[in-house]
Amino acid sequence: MNDTSILLIDDHPLLRKGLAQLIDEEEGLKVVAEAGDGATGLKLAVELEPDLILLDLNMKGMDGLETLKAMRAEGVASRVVALTVSEHKDDVAAMFRAGADGYLLKDMEPEDLLSQISQAAVGKLAVDDRLAEVLASVLRPDASQTSKVDLLTPKEREVLQFIAEGDANKVIARKMNISEGTVKVHVKRMLRKLDFRSRLEAAVWWVNNRDRK
Repeated sequence: MNDTSILLIDDHPLLRKGLAQLIDEEEGLKVVAEAGDGATGLKLAVELEPDLILLDLNMKGMDGLETLKAMRAEGVASRVVALTVSEHKDDVAAMFRAGADGYLLKDMEPEDLLSQISQAAVGKLAVDDRLAEVLASVLRPDASQTSKVDLLTPKEREVLQFIAEGDANKVIARKMNISEGTVKVHVKRMLRKLDFRSRLEAAVWWVNNRDRK
């Protein structure tokens, strides 16, 4: 199985290099690119379509929130996890509403951080325990998309079900006997049709509304 490809976007070179070294020592994870600013990070995200993006929030110029919004606007379906020093509820809420799939704090112990990154790599939710209450308030499910599920093809609906189960693209590809690239296409189309900004948002909605469909 191929390693999970990771893009690091952070304007602190020392932290970025240290994080890259930490990640690359973990089996199954590989940093494929780094960016020191949001604009470069956006360009790399569009070009590489990595499995996972770790995104700093407070950057000079194009900050993390602007970068995330631009990524989703460009159709980047990679899982995006904020990695920042900010515990402010407004920052957490804004990132998730813009389409983040996780939110981690830089003061975490290295082993805990790596564990969360590994969780995110396989499609699981990556959120610092201290932010659980904020997350619950942000991800209140909206049933307004229920009628839109009819717009999905059978394959897109199947992909959505697997995402809700926490499966990463590689796992979905294996289960559906299709290429990972095809899975990415299905994910992008599904998110666009249902007007969701992230896999996490789609998963929460599906779990809370599947009995109505």
